Amino acid sequence: MIPLNVHSYYSLLSSPIHITNLIEKAINFNLNSLALTDTNSMYGLIQFSKIASQKGIKPILGSFIDDKKNNELSAILIAKNNKGYSELCKIITKRKLNDDFNLSAELNRCSKNIYIISSSLQLIKTLNDKKNLFAELIATDKKRKNTRELYNFAVAENIKYVASNPVFFLEKEDYILHKVLKAIKLNTTLENIKQEVLEDQEAYFKNPIELVKLWKGLPEAIENTKFIADNCNVNLKLGEYKFPKFNDRIKANADLLLRELSYEGLNKKYKKPSSHIIERLNYELSVIEELNFSNYFLIVADIVKEAQRRGMMIIGRGSAANSLVAYCLGFTQVDPVKYNLYFERFLNKGRSSPPDVDLDFSWKERDEIVKYVFERYGYQNVAMISTHITFRARSAFREVAKVFGISNAEISQFRKYIPWTDAANLLNLNNLFPESKKLNFKIEPWKSIISIAAKLSNIPRHLSIHPSGIVIAPSKITDFTALEYAQNKGLGLIVTQPDMYSIEDLGLIKIDLLSQRSLGVLRDTVNKIKKK
Repeated sequence: MIPLNVHSYYSLLSSPIHITNLIEKAINFNLNSLALTDTNSMYGLIQFSKIASQKGIKPILGSFIDDKKNNELSAILIAKNNKGYSELCKIITKRKLNDDFNLSAELNRCSKNIYIISSSLQLIKTLNDKKNLFAELIATDKKRKNTRELYNFAVAENIKYVASNPVFFLEKEDYILHKVLKAIKLNTTLENIKQEVLEDQEAYFKNPIELVKLWKGLPEAIENTKFIADNCNVNLKLGEYKFPKFNDRIKANADLLLRELSYEGLNKKYKKPSSHIIERLNYELSVIEELNFSNYFLIVADIVKEAQRRGMMIIGRGSAANSLVAYCLGFTQVDPVKYNLYFERFLNKGRSSPPDVDLDFSWKERDEIVKYVFERYGYQNVAMISTHITFRARSAFREVAKVFGISNAEISQFRKYIPWTDAANLLNLNNLFPESKKLNFKIEPWKSIISIAAKLSNIPRHLSIHPSGIVIAPSKITDFTALEYAQNKGLGLIVTQPDMYSIEDLGLIKIDLLSQRSLGVLRDTVNKIKKK
């Protein structure tokens, strides 16, 4: 059995449900390792690593990178170890952020921690170091001639080669879905889409038995897939916290510093704190120390202190109001002892995730405090968090109808009867929603449109910015994840490629700094009262 699907940049990936489907099929094929190499990205890589490991599949982490000026030049980069993973994050970030990105130059700078696999003969000829280089042999009709030339060159130059199975859709019958998604991306119709922009119809997840038969004349190409899999050992240590250090007082112990600041706040909040209050504060601090969350509280306290120094209105929301430590540090304004609020609802020893403190700022001042966080902890160590916008019923219907050539007027006539719901519900709209009773999707082209649109359920549409999430890393953010511009590049806003769930799985610390219009109104009102 072939143990590794080297070239698996699956165009429907990023959503956990699609990653799960991919891995379940790998299990059915008795694979013990699988590679994911999304195009110019790592959107689904964290979830892939997490789910594959849970299912007993060894995750091979990589990315398919093409040149910005010539997408005929491309290569798959596979991380051999954790250093290779961090290097991969940096290369993807450069590809996304730099207009002058040159793939050949970047690959010549690659370390021994990355395997380079390429089907581009022109690119391979420009690479100096051949030790970690593999010629990618693809046995599809589109690539047959190129593969023959590539094989001959690899043999002549003593370059290793590897059998590859490009996967752009899971099942063979999903080719139409690939075609529709490509048409949506290019803003064209199925009738006008050019064949050369589409992948081969054979680019589905093949049974390894098929692949072994396909490459029976080149057993070494199959063996090299195993060689790569055996020599890739990335451990992202998912779920292990990677706290940035609060370094106002160099060499100061974070636990002692948090205790000191908490008692300072306690003495300001209570003139004569009772033994019960002191006992509760000590208990909360012991839990925070045991869970190693002191640095987190110090960072939030620093943000709050700076906001207060600047005269900003700030309110902590949510379960943080149950914490006496949060109250003493100024995160919240509600006395949890007075109102008998339970600390365990906010934080307890059985909790597996970091505390979640949401801080509200005036909509006029929120950007100012975000800028402070970037300056305080370093622009290279801080990033906004992305959110992955997925297809829902109305957007899936609209986009698929457009590529079928349906006019906007006709789409609008139907779309107004489609509720805001999951795209999967499109198959049963008439029975689920009273407003959809009038719709008749049993005739063509509507029958095909609805069938395809339903399959877009949970497929990512584009990246956006999380409304409040900001991540602070203990070192460069690109040591842990790749970055790119948010949807509107002109705004210059850079976000993490993974969403907040993957950021949390990585163990990076997310802080929510929210924008509240009502706080701005209150602030303006108070200022006017002071003036008069």
